[in-house]
Order: sequence, then structure tokens, then C-alpha cells
Amino acid sequence: MFVRVLLLVLIALTAWALFARDSGAGGPERAYRVQSGDTLWSIAARRYGGDPREGVWKLRDRNDLAGTTITPGQVLRLP
Repeated sequence: MFVRVLLLVLIALTAWALFARDSGAGGPERAYRVQSGDTLWSIAARRYGGDPREGVWKLRDRNDLAGTTITPGQVLRLP
């Protein structure tokens, strides 16, 4: 009996994993226009709690940046 219940749970979890989709409830995309004197580090420190290194990584990844160089006027998509 226990094996059947376990098998049923595994099948249900597998089906859920295959068909689950993003709900789109993340809200509208946010953007930030880079100001003179801004760095990825300073933006990450202001926008994200905790260690700014993770925020810098997220900013680089979200904006497809090869490095950490940003310029005033550049618009960054915020994760």
C-alpha cells in the first residue's frame, strides 16, 4: 500500500514539474538609468539587501554585460 501511495506521489510531482509554468505575477520590468558616478556595486548596494556581490552578478547577467563598465545614461534592466 505504501509503495503505491509513494508511486502516485512521484507521478504527481513529475507531472507538476513538467507542466508548471511561470504565472507572470512578477510585476512589470523595472529599469534604472545610470547616473554619473554610479557603479554596478553602488547600484547593487542600494537596490538589493545583503552582500552586493550577488546583486552585481544579477545585474551583469540580466543586462548581458561582459564586464562591470557602465556609462551615464545607460539603461539597466533590474532583476
